[in-house]
Amino acid sequence: MTRKVPKRILLKLSGEALLGGSDYGIDPDTLNAIASEIRDVREMGVQVAVVVGGGNLFRGAGLAEAGIDRVTGDHMGMLATVMNCLAMQDALEKLGVHARVMSALKINEVCEDYIRRRAIRHLEKSRVVLLAAGTGNPFFTTDTAASLRATEIGADLLLKATKVNGVFSADPEKEPDAIRYTRLTFDQVLAEKLGVMDATAVVMCRDNDLPLRVFNVHNRGDLLRILRGEDVGTLVTNTETARVAD
Repeated sequence: MTRKVPKRILLKLSGEALLGGSDYGIDPDTLNAIASEIRDVREMGVQVAVVVGGGNLFRGAGLAEAGIDRVTGDHMGMLATVMNCLAMQDALEKLGVHARVMSALKINEVCEDYIRRRAIRHLEKSRVVLLAAGTGNPFFTTDTAASLRATEIGADLLLKATKVNGVFSADPEKEPDAIRYTRLTFDQVLAEKLGVMDATAVVMCRDNDLPLRVFNVHNRGDLLRILRGEDVGTLVTNTETARVAD
């Protein structure tokens, strides 16, 4: 089915997406591969914002379980997302793509403050906007930051990049017979606790009628295929009924 190419998207990348085959840190080959796909999307004329997690470098929630103050741990996690965004900015600029890192925390020596109108202006000037430090507040995930920023900048589509081919009825790595959905509603995701994103992020998408598509970031070319209208991964909206892959 041919669909209208969205004018503006927000891509949510987990920190783990940058690991590649490593256990920790940033894999340069994986970073460059994702950057090249973002460049190809920009060449289609699509405006691109990106929210990156920090789980490849630091997990505040995990350290909180070990006894550190949760607010302190979350702030440390936000700083990890800044590092990932700076790495992505460097990879994009080496490909000739203009990019700006905008942080919800003030770190003026290395990146800009996040200001909604300025972010939109960067997008209108064909710059990729890399949104760091989540919402700037503890206790909120980068999934929630992605849905919030996508709504604020008026994105037509929120894309969540994962390591599996969409939304499944169970963890496909643990249950090989898990069913992949091609269509879902936000209410179904919440009712069945499918774990697409955290509940706050899902509700924000639902209440603002923001379509969400979940896909595998490691399938090269899938991002472009989605924007060309191909049925890749799982689409979550307010109106679609549940449908499973053939």
